[in-house]
Amino acid sequence: MNAWLLFALVYWVLAWTFNEALVRVKFESAAATRAANFVVPLVFGITLLVLWECLVRGFQIPSILLPAPSAIWTRITGSVPTLWADFRQTFLKSVLTGYVLGCGLGFLTALAIDRSPFLQKGLLPIGNFVSALPVVGVAPIMVMWFGFDWPSKVAVVVIMTFFPMLVNTVQGLAAAGHMEKDLMRTYASGWGQSLVKLRLPAAMPFIFNALKINSTLALIGAIVAEFFGTPIVGMGFRISTEVGRANADMVWAEIAVAAVAGSAFYGLVALAERAVTFWHPSVRGGQT
Repeated sequence: MNAWLLFALVYWVLAWTFNEALVRVKFESAAATRAANFVVPLVFGITLLVLWECLVRGFQIPSILLPAPSAIWTRITGSVPTLWADFRQTFLKSVLTGYVLGCGLGFLTALAIDRSPFLQKGLLPIGNFVSALPVVGVAPIMVMWFGFDWPSKVAVVVIMTFFPMLVNTVQGLAAAGHMEKDLMRTYASGWGQSLVKLRLPAAMPFIFNALKINSTLALIGAIVAEFFGTPIVGMGFRISTEVGRANADMVWAEIAVAAVAGSAFYGLVALAERAVTFWHPSVRGGQT
């Protein structure tokens, strides 16, 4: 058996045994439990990278088909200025701006729909229609309307993030129980007081669910939109260009940066959710 394949097999068995043993241990302290919950996925992720490296080397897979993680890391460390420029163009400009605008507009529209039954019957079907629009069809139109630079990518991100926030906020505002609503009415609370004191807090889990969904949709939308016209910078531009040049390691480097950025963005939203909805059973149930 090839030495690389043998090493992959041995490493997989050892990592599997270690993780199996770790997840079965009942720690007495909360700190040890949190550390174990961090170590288990970390070991699993490292194991996948080791297996990837060994399989590529063991089967001698051409780098144009699948580069090894070591080759991708070498490309990342050697292309930091390029990767940073692409990250700044795509994530810091297009994704964050479109995310804030799309989520903000969706939230405000949901409040308007909640206030007006007429808007509820008129805007929600339009929202369903907009959500069904394919990004590959919308992106070229946005480029024609807003130009090749990042504002056109912001428009695509706004379209992709608007509807999830709209639907989740509308559902969240209707999630408050009848007893709580009756209690607010007995206090002669108006729409605004009931919204701030009861219905908006009850909607927070739904709102954060939309924020987490949109954290990944925004990045996907911005990268795909850059395939249809952009300045000579950006993650989507770099991926499409390097694919044409058969530079697979650079393509995977961009994918790695996008994956890390998207995961970190999602994690920050999840941390904010725990801080804001600490009272919710889904959060309190996961605390020890």
